[in-house]
Amino acid sequence: MSLPSACPDDGDASMVLAPAASPGLPEPATAASGDPAPLVDPAALQDLGVQLDSPAVAKGFARDYTRMWDQRYRALASALERGDLAGSMDAVLSLKTSSAMVGGLRLAQLAGELEAALRDGDLDRALSLLHDVAERGGETVDELQFSYVLWDS
Repeated sequence: MSLPSACPDDGDASMVLAPAASPGLPEPATAASGDPAPLVDPAALQDLGVQLDSPAVAKGFARDYTRMWDQRYRALASALERGDLAGSMDAVLSLKTSSAMVGGLRLAQLAGELEAALRDGDLDRALSLLHDVAERGGETVDELQFSYVLWDS
């Protein structure tokens, strides 16, 4: 099976395969106890592996996601700080889509909030979310590296 030529990092999110369970993005997920959803949902990577007919390719995507986190965040922060609405939207859509694909549901949800702020033209609100995006992104990458990417399953 061949992959589409576009990927979340080239700015064309229209060709990205998303996990089957998240046609948009999931609503804020909570466990039965009312706690937030796990930082990383392993089912999303499993679904991606099924869609691609290759768990190894899905794992490679997750590994690439962790390696590209700093670059992805810098692109978003830089565009927001310059007031570049188009560049900010491109960066946040890349972040939201790729995060959902690897199961980073909390980060994808936060990116969705930032996207909504941009669509509303609220650059101040978008900028105020940057710190949370940085924290959640770092946590997501750490979780992927510790729990999923480094496993040799």
